[in-house]
This record gives sequence, structure tokens and C-alpha cells, in this order.
Amino acid sequence: MSNMNVIVEKLLAIDGALAAAIVDSNSGMILGSGGSGVDLELAAAGNTEVVRAKTKTMKSLGLKDNIEDILITLGKQYHILRPIDKQDGLFIYAVLDKSKANLALARRKVLDAEQALVM
Repeated sequence: MSNMNVIVEKLLAIDGALAAAIVDSNSGMILGSGGSGVDLELAAAGNTEVVRAKTKTMKSLGLKDNIEDILITLGKQYHILRPIDKQDGLFIYAVLDKSKANLALARRKVLDAEQALVM
């Protein structure tokens, strides 16, 4: 049984969290989401392309490694994309208010949420 809603709530409890989602990187569709301040449907689709591009680049370079997370830093926000190790093709997407978030702690809590996800 999936606990996606619990995981999304966990992500939204991170200091400075604005929105969070679990996204299928094969289709760009959101499987679970919450929060506000960003159009998650549009952001999920766009960030799916980011994850795909990085994965393709790593493959082209012959890198035998995994993406831990991808950080996009904007003027007022952090966007964290974290592929889910135990569920190929899914990633966690978290949007944080830069003025309220502790980036190191947020990255750790996103990792904790990933590890707690049951599919």
C-alpha cells in the first residue's frame, strides 16, 4: 500500500516548504502533491525534462553513478528534484522559500521522505 499522501505531508512540513509532489518521470504526471505557490502540473512536466536530460547526459558520458538530487536555485526559491532509488522512474519534487529554508536540512528531510516511501 502506498503512503504517498503521508510523504507529501512530510515534505510540506519542511521549514520553508511551499509545495511538494511525487512525479512519474516517464510521463511527467503527478502521483501525489500538496501545497501552493507554484503550478505543480506545469512544474512537474518541465522538471521531468530536467531529470531526463541529466540522466541522458550521464549515460552519454559513461558515468556509472546515480543522481542523489538536482538543486535549482532561484532568487527566492529552492527546487529540489530527488529520483527515488527504490522506484525507478519516480522523483520527489520540493519547492522551498529560500528565505525560510535551511537547504542542508531540507535536503536531508527529502532523503528521509524518500526512504520512508512505500510503493
